[in-house]
Amino acid sequence: MEFVFEVEGLVQGYGSRRVISGLSMKATRGAVGLLGPNGAGKTTLLRTLATVTPPGEGTIRVFGRELRGDADVREARRAIGYLPQDFGYHPGFSVYEFVRYCAWLRMVPDRTAGKAALRALDQVGLADMRSRKMKELSGGMLRRVGIAQAIVGDVKLVLLDEPTVGLDPEQRLEFRDLIREISSEAAVVLSTHLVEDVAAACSTLHVVRDGTVVFSGTPRQLADCAAPDGRGDTPLERGYTTALRAPAVTT
Repeated sequence: MEFVFEVEGLVQGYGSRRVISGLSMKATRGAVGLLGPNGAGKTTLLRTLATVTPPGEGTIRVFGRELRGDADVREARRAIGYLPQDFGYHPGFSVYEFVRYCAWLRMVPDRTAGKAALRALDQVGLADMRSRKMKELSGGMLRRVGIAQAIVGDVKLVLLDEPTVGLDPEQRLEFRDLIREISSEAAVVLSTHLVEDVAAACSTLHVVRDGTVVFSGTPRQLADCAAPDGRGDTPLERGYTTALRAPAVTT
């Protein structure tokens, strides 16, 4: 089986504060959900997979290639799309200009970059907004542009950190359909604390607490592990809160 990414024994932190402690995880094509409370290490893990932050300890392989030096990182970035919680942009750019610029950063060839940008905007339902300035967009529209820049080009690994923030209920349903479409050709890692969103879009879930994995399995398996006294309004939410009290697992 070919893995899109493999993380082994990852240790990560900021200064003397350890955020991730010996985490291991791997994924093939499809959608993977990261669940966990704020501060659990989800964003740090995505930043590491996106090659924004080098690992403190451990091994990262992307597309079978261990990321050891600058050349490895540059090659991996060409096929990685990343949406951080907050992303920067030039307010005077049009929506199309911004997404096309991101395609250029990912080294999408000039002859196909324009078409790739338009396709990405169409996928997120913003094709008719391509001439609008970024500074004119609402928070929800900005989030959709952020998703578009993460998927533009021939990406094979898409990393999305809290992508549904600012989206209304209908847009969140459309987002789930988009994740299903993308994950048929690439690996998608979706980080959120919204249990129902990630369970509807992902076939595999990892619950992270204090930088370690405490559950790995399907949404059904997460619901089935719910304790009778688990907190939540749905079986999934009760399974999630139960998993947060469980000891760490090896993946």
